[in-house]
Amino acid sequence: MKKGILKRLWKYVGKYRLAFILSILTAGIYVVLQLYLPILFGRATDLIIGKDNVDLNGVLKIGISVAICVLIAGLMQWLTEFLCTVISNGVVKRLREDTFKKLQRVPLSYIDKRPVGDLLGVEIGDADKLADGLLLGFSKLFTGVLTIVGTLVFMVMMNPIIAGVVAFITPVSLFTAKFITGKTYKFFKGQSEISGKQTAMIEETLGNLSTVKAYSQENSFVQSFDEVNAEYKKTSFKAVFFSSLTNPTTRFVNSLVYSSVALLGALLALNGSGGIFSVTAGSILALLSYANRYTKPFNEISSVMTELSGATACASRMFDVIDSKEEECSVVQGFGGQVKGNVDIKNVDFSYQADKPLIKDFNLGVKGGQKIAIVGPTGCGKTTLINLLMRFYEVNEGKIAVDGRDITELSRKELRTSYGMVLQDTWIRKASVADNISIGKKQATRDEIVAAAKRSHAHGFIKRLPQGYDTVIDDSSLSQGQKQLICIARVMLCLPPMLILDEATSSIDTRTELKIQSAFNELTKGKTSFIVAHRLSTIKNADKILVMKDGNVIEQGSHSELLASKGFYYTMYNSQFES
Repeated sequence: MKKGILKRLWKYVGKYRLAFILSILTAGIYVVLQLYLPILFGRATDLIIGKDNVDLNGVLKIGISVAICVLIAGLMQWLTEFLCTVISNGVVKRLREDTFKKLQRVPLSYIDKRPVGDLLGVEIGDADKLADGLLLGFSKLFTGVLTIVGTLVFMVMMNPIIAGVVAFITPVSLFTAKFITGKTYKFFKGQSEISGKQTAMIEETLGNLSTVKAYSQENSFVQSFDEVNAEYKKTSFKAVFFSSLTNPTTRFVNSLVYSSVALLGALLALNGSGGIFSVTAGSILALLSYANRYTKPFNEISSVMTELSGATACASRMFDVIDSKEEECSVVQGFGGQVKGNVDIKNVDFSYQADKPLIKDFNLGVKGGQKIAIVGPTGCGKTTLINLLMRFYEVNEGKIAVDGRDITELSRKELRTSYGMVLQDTWIRKASVADNISIGKKQATRDEIVAAAKRSHAHGFIKRLPQGYDTVIDDSSLSQGQKQLICIARVMLCLPPMLILDEATSSIDTRTELKIQSAFNELTKGKTSFIVAHRLSTIKNADKILVMKDGNVIEQGSHSELLASKGFYYTMYNSQFES
């Protein structure tokens, strides 16, 4: 699994091939120059050893060379960091885009099954952690690996025996890093998952804090949060515990390498043999410096591997979203002219869960221009029917047709733009009032927007806003009723051939509601309309009223017909006016 994730991340890195190659090149130059410095220092040391044997001119020349190497190495290090930042931020930017695009294309059922806070955690939190992990990985990993290889090459050139001893001890550090990384991955992944769960709980609580307080459930939610927080602490502790083993273990190996070089170098110097055993004071100094430089990257690489393990776990959650199944594409087939609004529902079965059927063998024929009201007790399937008409969910059996065309053969965009929809749950984006109203008709003029607002009776409160129609609003700027008026204005602007009104005036005062009902009556003339209502007095003028119960239509007819039959509708209607 982990290898597969790294392979997929590598494909994203491939988009920045030039920056990647340049970063390796600059890192290589930086490492070579850094590794050349100990040789220069060793030569300088040999020039000042011995009585009456000090070559100051030689030392000065070496000093100038050191200064040039340091300046160029500093520039190369900056370029490496810059290029690695470009790569890591670019990779995460593309991953974020792919994740967000996928969330626009998944079925509504996918969003319904996952807490919003968890998806926010993937899109924001996991992406940030991945960016940090990749940046550290690219910048430290390149220079670390090149430093290890380069140091061994320089040491071999100076003294193959000492280089051989260092290379022999090296695998201990590599095996340690691999073992720790393998242990930390599952804990970091669990940490990300619990973090998403925690974010979801916070979002849910703060978004509905008034309800929590109204029912005095603060302590209950605090207890639930504490349980999740304790779980997060436990998983985080395990992840940090294993990752913290990296430093002391690799430092022990580093000390072993350094002491081995010092001891062997001293013995060879005392022995005074020639050939590959020959060492000077300057070369011992250089070799000790290389021993330090050789072991340091192992510390960095070990910590990088730990960070990459956490980053890989975050990438895994992002890829889970990217790999999720999209809404199936329909055969793109148009209505073939103006939409008349004839809707036929034949033998439709539907359930959210296979073992809990909701709508069974549902049949309905609606002629263009008819006003259909849907009523019934909570959970009877009213809103579910709306979801099926809009193809937010697919029917399990049967079919729904508009103007004789099966809606599965139409593109979802074409189907949904033929409906105007006002829901009980409002949505306001952070934008101007005018932009919020024109969300379904971007090319609308200001005069058209104002006219739609007047028809929805929103013009009055909009004019009282600081900048009128140019006032930037968000979900917290307006009252629930004002937000609902904005949503009604959207439909008034688009004038679609069919309408869906799901408790469209539930948050509006009675006086304004009467005015809007009048506007709706005007708007729905000649348009097929589906109206979900709890206040039965608002749907007296419907051409047909469907009374639903347990997913079935148990009664249908006009208001007067249903009252005369004295059935379930008669009981519901009278219950709303009982003293």
